[in-house]
Amino acid sequence: MKKVLFLALAAASFSFTACESKKEEATEQAADNVEAAGEAKADAMENQADAVRDSADAKSDAMEESADKMAPATTPAQ
Repeated sequence: MKKVLFLALAAASFSFTACESKKEEATEQAADNVEAAGEAKADAMENQADAVRDSADAKSDAMEESADKMAPATTPAQ
């Protein structure tokens, strides 16, 4: 969603560039740079969260496999 909003903002800013002053263009470029930096940081945080989740899943799977080896499942006699 953020990327779509960013692309829409970028497209809108390009349509107004012809009627803006150099100072306005510089300000908008600075704003775009801040937004891009924020997006990069958010992406890095999402990647880190994915890595933590993957690590937790792997540890959980290993613990379950260990438990399965210790006490094999038995089924009640019918």
